[in-house]
Amino acid sequence: MMGLENPRILKRFVILLGVATFVMFSVWMMVNNYKGQTGGDYEVRQGDILLSDGKFEEAIKTFEAALAIQPDHRGALGGQAVALMGLKKYVEAESMLTYLIDYLKKTLTPDDPTGRGALAAAYGNRGIIKDRHERYEGALKDYIESIRLDRDMADGPGVVAQILYYEKEPSSILKRANYLYKQLKLPKAQRNMRDPEEDAKQRVYKP
Repeated sequence: MMGLENPRILKRFVILLGVATFVMFSVWMMVNNYKGQTGGDYEVRQGDILLSDGKFEEAIKTFEAALAIQPDHRGALGGQAVALMGLKKYVEAESMLTYLIDYLKKTLTPDDPTGRGALAAAYGNRGIIKDRHERYEGALKDYIESIRLDRDMADGPGVVAQILYYEKEPSSILKRANYLYKQLKLPKAQRNMRDPEEDAKQRVYKP
């Protein structure tokens, strides 16, 4: 180590040590990021970008690529359903959302908030489809389940009242659920199931 007394050698040593440290840190970050990902995650992120750009056909192909890597990837299934809704292919979209809901209900664990969010989004989007096709009772049930899951509320007596009447900052789904709930309590002749101003604010939930 006598050579380190030479300033030029010491400087070179420090630079090499710094480079080696940076390289090892970068490798460590890549490995840990990889460990935290599921196969198909990259494709799902790309599909999400395509959804935001309104490129629904391309998004579907990208989500299919994710599913080829990881069958039943919940982000890919949810994303495909949203893309199908964007193309107004509602029958296919609803079928995919129902499959996703059934799959998540079977596989979801209590310590999986991301999965819970995916399930809430699936219920919300399926509710939107039912709502658009005037299946209002079914839409309301899906909306309520979506809100309950999103707010981590336990199911049981009184949950509907908790959801509909005690929300300080209602979401578009909550507003629509509240509207449907009130209308469905009226006699059929007095119901007005559409509210164009509020309906226009309703948004589909991406994965």
